[in-house]
Amino acid sequence: MRHLVRGAGARPVIALAGCVDAVYVLELGESAEEDAILVRREGEAVERARLLELVPAWARETFVDVDASGSTVVLAVARRPPLLVSHDRGTTWTERGAGLGRARALAVGENPDDVLLGTRNRVWVSHDGGVFWRSVAVELPEVVDVAWG
Repeated sequence: MRHLVRGAGARPVIALAGCVDAVYVLELGESAEEDAILVRREGEAVERARLLELVPAWARETFVDVDASGSTVVLAVARRPPLLVSHDRGTTWTERGAGLGRARALAVGENPDDVLLGTRNRVWVSHDGGVFWRSVAVELPEVVDVAWG
């Protein structure tokens, strides 16, 4: 994984969208106009570790997905807002993503401010820990998982 710092000579930022029909390799631009599907890998699935031990007991009934980087834990839940973020490994939580659709999957980057969220047929990206989001401007089939590439 790499940080999402862009500039002259920077390598492209890659995200993976695991969909019902394939894994889509996405290049995330600095704006939606620069987003693109690079490759469609039919028959593949996104594989990443699920840190289930980080899901608090009180969230197990609504739990959808969880990921972490350092002391930052992001939890997707089946309610609105769909995200809970902790910067102290689960001691305290903040709600995030009030305007987003129902969460299906999430992934936290090496830099914990970088978060991907998969909804029905859209991938969303945040570079500030889930405070502000933008939709990745590519049309996708039903999203089932996301990861950083």
